[in-house]
Amino acid sequence: MPLPSNFEDLVSEANSLNLYQKVILQLNKDLVYANIDLEFDEETLPTSLKLVLHEMLFQLIQNKFSDYLNLLYIVDVSEVKIKALDGNDTLKLSDDVTFLILQREWQKVLYKAKYS
Repeated sequence: MPLPSNFEDLVSEANSLNLYQKVILQLNKDLVYANIDLEFDEETLPTSLKLVLHEMLFQLIQNKFSDYLNLLYIVDVSEVKIKALDGNDTLKLSDDVTFLILQREWQKVLYKAKYS
């Protein structure tokens, strides 16, 4: 099953399968494991989720790079995908990484729903 290629498709697919709240729960779980002080309410709107996650990632890249790397490790974002991103523009990088994190969280939730 191909992964969604953009944020809108991801949210649409998650909502159509009634798994959007589980994506938030999975993200919250991984944030706790990574010692990131951020928790989303299950009713968080997709646009707010993306905006707050993007801002948090931007701050981590700028100020706490080791915490940023730890989060990528905990979430299990593909190193190949991260290396393929352009790191010259931190704002664009954090936006791209936001999607990669949500895409990976979606993949985890989808596999759990499908195979358990």
